[in-house]
This record gives sequence, C-alpha cells and structure tokens, in this order.
Amino acid sequence: MQLKQSQRQQVKLRLGLSGASGFGKTKSALLLAYGMTQDWSKIAVIDTENSSASLYSDLGSYNVLDLQAPYSPERYIQAIELCEKSGIEVIIIDSASHEWNGSGGCLEIHEKLGGRFQDWANVTPRHQAFINKILQSSCHIITTTRRKMDYSLDIGSNGKTKVVKHGTKEITRDGFEYELTINFELVNDNHLAKASKDRTGLFMNKPEFLITSQTGKMILDWCNTGEITKLQVTSSTSEQSYLGSNEINNLINKIESCNTIAELLALYKQYPDYQEKLKSEYEVKKSFLIKLSNPQNFSTNGVHR
Repeated sequence: MQLKQSQRQQVKLRLGLSGASGFGKTKSALLLAYGMTQDWSKIAVIDTENSSASLYSDLGSYNVLDLQAPYSPERYIQAIELCEKSGIEVIIIDSASHEWNGSGGCLEIHEKLGGRFQDWANVTPRHQAFINKILQSSCHIITTTRRKMDYSLDIGSNGKTKVVKHGTKEITRDGFEYELTINFELVNDNHLAKASKDRTGLFMNKPEFLITSQTGKMILDWCNTGEITKLQVTSSTSEQSYLGSNEINNLINKIESCNTIAELLALYKQYPDYQEKLKSEYEVKKSFLIKLSNPQNFSTNGVHR
C-alpha cells in the first residue's frame, strides 16, 4: 500500500436533476447535455416517462430509448450498456425514480419477496449494481428524479393569494445524492434551479438560475480540468481498502446481522467511509432493534405493530 500525489485528471460527470412534475427536468437535462457535446447525435435519453423526451425533438436529433416496465435495476443497466456500445457521450436517465418505486422497481421487488426487513438483503445488491453502473460508466450521465408534490398559498406581488406548487422529497432511495458530482433541484415551474450538492464549486450557495446549454459547457470545462484534491490510496488487490460493490454488499449483510444497538454502533464506527452511503440501512436496522428490545411493539402473533 502506498500514497501518491493528487493530480489533475479528466472525470466523467454524474449529475442529478430533481423536481416536481412540470418543473422542466427533461428539457434542462437536454440543454445540459448539448452544452457538453455540441452534437445532438451524441446524446441518448433512456425514457421511462411515456416518451416525454420526444416532446422536445425540435431542439435537435438526439437519441431516445423508450424503456417500458418492468423497471428493474437490471433493465436500466442493459439500457446504459446499449448506449455505451452505440458511441453515446452523454446518457440522460429520465427518470431514475422508476427504478426505485415504479412497476417492477426495487420497492415492488421487495414487496413480492415478502416485504420483510431481511428481504432487503436480496434487493439492495441489485439496486447497488444500478448505482455502480452509473458511477463506472464510460459516458457522462445525467439522471432525473421526481419529487413528491406539495402546495402552499402564497401572496403574489399584486397582493393576491395564489396556489404555488413545490417539490419535496426525492423519489429514490435515500443516499442517492451522495453519489453525484452535482445535484440540481428545480424549485418551481419557472424552471429555476439551485444546487443541493456541488463538488465543482461552480454553483453552490449561488442564486437560483435557469439551466442553459452554457451551463453544460461550464461543467464540461470543469470535468476536463478539474483537480482531485484528496490523496489517493493505491494497493494490491488483496489489500484494497475500497472494494466497491462487493464490500458494500458484505457490509450490508453485517448490518443486517447485528443483534444489538451496541453491535450496530461499533460497525458504524468501523467503516467511516461508508457511513453516509449506507445511512438508510443503518437507520432501518436501528429502528428495528429498538422495536425488538420493547415487547410492546409486537402483537401476540409476532407481527410488528
């Protein structure tokens, strides 16, 4: 095992766009992609939104792959691989939410397995394989995710009350945002965006803005010249500290095997690099163990209340 100095290198973009229906996710993603390629033929949209991507065909001749149910992680992976083999430079996954809660997605898979906590041991590795494919792809990838809808009564500049639509929680598994280079949230139906995560430093804590192709060009420039600021660790295969999906799956199994809060806490501290990535798994297991320690949380037939 040895340390080596950080160096400037080109990186592939992993960008998320989230927002409520009608906030402009698809068009914004297309404009970003064109700004990065300057060539519509190098852009592909994996469309799970009933061919909504084709509504913007007036922008240019980009490629569309209509992905129908079931929206299993494996079918998303196959779609990404098809785009890679076709020489695509930017893949837009519109939307990634179906992989989680669509027909045939992870939540439905879990329910069909029985809906028990232990059934996540079969679902989580499949979902993680989808995430890993995004992270390891040779293409730039832009994902869109839906946000649950909420409404409020606001007073406009004319003093009149109006109903305003808001996007709340993203419809995907908790922790997805941590995997991204940038995550933009579209905040209203005027298509204004703000950064909720930004490793580039270009957009964080900046005023809300309208995404254009110029935004994509700025991001591409960063990808081509961005500086890696952390010391990187290299090692032999047998000594690797970061084993990707295999270590994640092993750690998930360890989480599920914990029988006490103390065991779970010790495991959490043992793997600091995965605390954020597996936050939801830790929280679910913690909640389960708390219930398990209190007999009042169980009915007479052993089913959780």
